[in-house]
Amino acid sequence: MTKIQTIAVIGLGYIGLPTAAILAANGFDVIGVDVNQRTVDAVNNGRVPFVEPDLEIHVAGAVSHGRLKATTETPAADAYIVAVPTPFRSDKSADLSYIEAAARGIAPLLQGGELIILESTSPPGATRHLAEYIISLRPDLSLDGANGRAAILLAHCPERVLPGKVMIELVTNDRIVGGITSEAAELARELYSVFCQGEILVTDDVTAEMAKLVENAYRDVNIAFANELSVISAKLDINVWELIRLANHHPRVNILQPGPGVGGHCIAVDPWFIVAAAPEESRLIRTARTVNDHKPRWVLHQVHDAFAKLPVNSEIAVLGLAFKANIDDLRESPAVEIAQAMAESMPATQINVAEAHIDELPQRLRGRDNVRLVTLEEAVSRSALVVLLVDHDAVRALPAEALAGKLLVDTRGVFSS
Repeated sequence: MTKIQTIAVIGLGYIGLPTAAILAANGFDVIGVDVNQRTVDAVNNGRVPFVEPDLEIHVAGAVSHGRLKATTETPAADAYIVAVPTPFRSDKSADLSYIEAAARGIAPLLQGGELIILESTSPPGATRHLAEYIISLRPDLSLDGANGRAAILLAHCPERVLPGKVMIELVTNDRIVGGITSEAAELARELYSVFCQGEILVTDDVTAEMAKLVENAYRDVNIAFANELSVISAKLDINVWELIRLANHHPRVNILQPGPGVGGHCIAVDPWFIVAAAPEESRLIRTARTVNDHKPRWVLHQVHDAFAKLPVNSEIAVLGLAFKANIDDLRESPAVEIAQAMAESMPATQINVAEAHIDELPQRLRGRDNVRLVTLEEAVSRSALVVLLVDHDAVRALPAEALAGKLLVDTRGVFSS
């Protein structure tokens, strides 16, 4: 492909930076853009400001070969990939302000013919909103070349990678490409085909947006079933881990594992975009979100019940804050929510947090006299109650004798199955 040589990736987070690195590794000149100067400095020094296996090797190599650099200012480029946050508001609708901010940086630089890809997980219509927003800023441009105005090409290509395996799955997973026009879809398909070994499936932009949301809503519904089973099993004094293991011996049953809730910027967020788009029709999806959102409060009750059995001045260990094992991503993490609720509802109790993937407590826990970040070994040894929220490898490797004589609230089934 000769049309695109320089690519600007807007947003150097968990998706943007890996995408920038893989494109640079495949011969493109890539400029990463981020509002955080610390992130920009880290990338320009060949470092990665978060935990993701193999990413730093790619970043360091791309920077050393002059293929990747970072800046806080959006540059002119042949293609733009927008990978910025799309959080939800208090009413669960999508906040598109980050996408609009990216558009304001891109619009003045456009000459016509550029490809703009929205990778951010978005509600149906977000790509068209981005396109219309850019056109409102640049009325001399168009999406189809009508009336002699130069055309820009807009497409949506949602990421579908698993944190902890991003650099593998960027290459091996199938991709969905949805274009506002067929020309945009084809050019986006050509771009991703440079590094994607999976099948590239072409559709329209709204269907591509909905496909990503449906993938995550499907998982959310299935996790909600497992989480509800865990609550029912506790009431009936049944070991839920054994129950699921036995039920999964049926050839057409595959129940997922319960946990303390659902976190991350995908499964915990995306289903709400479907609910917001079709509130009367998405009853099952809404219920699943409610079940999973309620699970941290149920875990908190389990902690309170267990702690009531202990002597006064006993300490509590909280194992893990990330939203899943072996990463440092705390976005929408139920573990953080539970730890915060414990700190607020038990102000006289010392809470020893063990999370090896971070250097300091998140803002929600910082500055609290009864919460401190310690090593896994210290957290367990000091505490009479151990609350296992994230099954990091180091947690799974804890010897049984380390937990001897301690009460345990095991939300991941590491020591309870």
